[in-house]
Amino acid sequence: MSREQNRQRPQIRSDDRDNVEPICVRIAVAVKLTGIGRSTLYELIKAGELETIKVGRSTFIRYASLKRLFEKS
Repeated sequence: MSREQNRQRPQIRSDDRDNVEPICVRIAVAVKLTGIGRSTLYELIKAGELETIKVGRSTFIRYASLKRLFEKS
């Protein structure tokens, strides 16, 4: 990486990195985070309860929609 590219990147302090929430998570990560089974997650996606983003063949769940799911409960 050139010096010019390095200067343009925003600097994040190391203590701030621990507090950053992900934008999206993969299905397998959502299963681990929530304890909800893979099939149930796909049912929630189909029902429109969870927002997803497809990137190539990968499906990502918006982290904010996972949080909203548990705030409703």
